[in-house]
Amino acid sequence: MTIAIVGAGLGGLTLARVLHVNGIEAVVYERESSREARGQGGMLDIHSGQRALREAGLIDQFFMIARREGQDMRLLQPDGTLLLQEDTPDDAPLARPEVDRADLRDLLLDSLPAGTVRWGHAYESAGNGLLRFADGSTAPYDLLVGADGAQSRVRALLTDARPAHIGQNVVEVGIPDIDRTHPDLAAMVGRGNYWVLGDGVSFAAQRNGDGRVRIGVSFYNTGEDWFATSGIPFDDPAAARARLIELLPGWDSRFTTLIAACDDTVVPRSITTLPVGLTWQSKPDVTLVGDAAHLMPPVGEGANMALLDGALLGLALAAHPGDFPAAIAEYEREMFERTSAAARMSADMQELLMSPDAAQRLLAFFQPG
Repeated sequence: MTIAIVGAGLGGLTLARVLHVNGIEAVVYERESSREARGQGGMLDIHSGQRALREAGLIDQFFMIARREGQDMRLLQPDGTLLLQEDTPDDAPLARPEVDRADLRDLLLDSLPAGTVRWGHAYESAGNGLLRFADGSTAPYDLLVGADGAQSRVRALLTDARPAHIGQNVVEVGIPDIDRTHPDLAAMVGRGNYWVLGDGVSFAAQRNGDGRVRIGVSFYNTGEDWFATSGIPFDDPAAARARLIELLPGWDSRFTTLIAACDDTVVPRSITTLPVGLTWQSKPDVTLVGDAAHLMPPVGEGANMALLDGALLGLALAAHPGDFPAAIAEYEREMFERTSAAARMSADMQELLMSPDAAQRLLAFFQPG
């Protein structure tokens, strides 16, 4: 019986790996032409998702690529006041290590048999046991798993729910090889996460495993059309950096210096989510994992939930060989409860970040009592 997974992200690849470990083969269809087709984003904080990597037999390899020092954190106010600095001891447990998303994806890809991932297959539609791709080709399936992310097209087979904008727009910039090109700024940012929280704006700098510092400047309580009205000329990187600095009036010069030092990669990102607690009527031949099922605010839970989705669906399928309806029902019951709790927690954190006193509230979160 053919298991078809649409999407070679973390959830889909973890599912394929756990199935393989349990003697069940699957095919992953990915629209990208190869694993190198595009960048995979920044660092991920992997905590609850470590269970999935254990089930996949990859936890030791994961610890080899994870960065303990990525757990470091510095929290500041826009005027430069340092509120919190946490430096991770060299012998600290890898409870919430950071890992480069591309490295984690490569770990999963390399753990699969050759040919498991079929690159260059853009999903178009499905029905009556047949997948249809944009190039006109088709493929059979007995079970279809949508692992195709925030803008999932498989999702429409189960629910009419669509992602909605949540009032956050992010401009992403970065400094490559910061230790060599800007050692003074590298020392300021530190080894992990560097947060500056203001009223309606946050500045998050994150050290990546490849030496790049990825910076996201978030503007809260802004509409879907904010990029069009912000005055940021995204086709002119130098002017875009200058305008971004203008949008931070009164901020300490050390933060604007970081933006001025960035390269010409300037990326706008609108943040959307699915409704908290989204469910659907179970179907016997299709289900969803990851952002396709429960897109959340980007506060550290999405990747962990995707890893767990893939692993737990794989275990359910192994526990009910040949009985897809029973496996899907078991998986979805657990997934709905687990991810609803994570989505509520993520929404609460999002509300905190959007508040006027975000810095003090986050400090209280990290130092309760």
